[in-house]
Amino acid sequence: MSVNKDIRLEVEFLATDLTQMLMERYGWDILKALDVLYGSQTFAKVNDPECGLYYQGAVYVFDYLKNEIETGKIA
Repeated sequence: MSVNKDIRLEVEFLATDLTQMLMERYGWDILKALDVLYGSQTFAKVNDPECGLYYQGAVYVFDYLKNEIETGKIA
C-alpha cells in the first residue's frame, strides 16, 4: 500500500470515530455530524499530511474539533 493510501485509510477511520463522537456528544444525527466534521478547520488539518494530525488518536483530535465547535477557533 502506498503512503497516500495509508494516510487516506487513517483519515477515513478517524472520520468514522469523530462522527460517532460528535453524534454522542451533541446528539446530532449522522448528516449533521458529517457536515460539521467535513466543514471544520480541524478536519482540513487532518487531511494535511504535513500536519500529521491524521496520525493522532480520535480522542486527541476530538478535543481540537470540540474546541473549534464551541469557540470557533482551533486550539
